[in-house]
Amino acid sequence: MKFKDLFGKAMLDYITQNDPKSLYTSTNISETDEMDVAYLFRSFKEMPKIEQKALQLAKGKVLDVGCGAGSHSLYLQDQGLEVMAIDISENAVKTCEIRGVKNVKQIDLLDLETEEKFDTILLLMNGTGIFGKLKNCDVYLSKLKSLLSQNGQILIDSSDLIYMFDEDEDGGKWIPIYGDYYGELTFQLCYKDEQETPFDWLYLDYNTLQNACIAQQMNCELVTEGSNFDYLARITK
Repeated sequence: MKFKDLFGKAMLDYITQNDPKSLYTSTNISETDEMDVAYLFRSFKEMPKIEQKALQLAKGKVLDVGCGAGSHSLYLQDQGLEVMAIDISENAVKTCEIRGVKNVKQIDLLDLETEEKFDTILLLMNGTGIFGKLKNCDVYLSKLKSLLSQNGQILIDSSDLIYMFDEDEDGGKWIPIYGDYYGELTFQLCYKDEQETPFDWLYLDYNTLQNACIAQQMNCELVTEGSNFDYLARITK
C-alpha cells in the first residue's frame, strides 16, 4: 500500500475550504480519537505551553521538521527569523505555501542534503514520532547533529506513554510486548472514509532520549514538562 497523504489532504481541504472533515486516529494501544483539522492551524496563543516555550527559545536560522500546516514556521517568520520548513507531505507543503511560509520543501529529513547549518532545529507535536522505531534513533540524531551549527540547538518534544499501562499491586506496570519498546506504536488514520497506510510512530520517555543523545556525543537537557507526561528537551553538540 502506498502513502495516501490523507493528513495533508485534510489540511489542504481546510485552507481551500473544500468541505474539510475531522480526522480519526487510532493506535495499537488506544481507541479511535477524533481530531478537528482546525487544531493544526492554531495561533501561538492556542498552542500548548510546551510548543510556546520551544518557539520562544528558537533563534537564528531555523529548520522546522515535519512542519505540517506551517503554524510554527509562520510564527517564527513573523518574529523575523529565517525558517526552512520541511515535510514529507505534498499537500502539507501546498498548504504552507498558501499560508505564506516563504521557504518550504517536500522532503524527508534523512534525504535533506544542504551545506546550510541551522541554529535551531524544531521537531514538535511529538517530534520523536518520525523516528518510527527505537532502533532508528541513532540515524536520526546523527542526521540532526550534522545539520546543527556549532552552537545550535535541537528542540524536540515527546511523551512517556508508561501512564497508559495498568499498574500491579506493587506499583509495577503491565506492559504488553508489541515491539522492542513500549513507546513504539502503529498509527491508523482515517479521513473522509479513506484509510491511510498504517505507519510507525515513536514516543520516547526522556531518559531514553537522553541516553540516545549520549550515544551520539550530544547533550540533552529537560526544558519543561507538560501536564500529561509530555516534555520539551533541548539537545546540543
